[in-house]
Amino acid sequence: MARNYSEENPSKRSGGIPLVAAIVIAVFGVLSMLIVDHEPWNKPKAQTAAMANYTTTGDAARAVGAAVTRSEPKSQVEPTAPGPRPVHPATPATP
Repeated sequence: MARNYSEENPSKRSGGIPLVAAIVIAVFGVLSMLIVDHEPWNKPKAQTAAMANYTTTGDAARAVGAAVTRSEPKSQVEPTAPGPRPVHPATPATP
């Protein structure tokens, strides 16, 4: 005869192992992120202007031997685009 599962006590079900494993993995992931993100080796070391060796990026680049050149300024007027001009309608729309 077939078992009637609707009359059984649902609290006697087994199968909580995947749920426990998921919770353990989630807790481990959160703790590992907190350790990696908030430990002292990841904190930026701010320097005051008196402690910094170079005040600008250009000064730091020149100190290691890089040549610093200015970029060419962009022209204020854009040139006309090559190709045909857009076509205007023969009769403009009237309001």
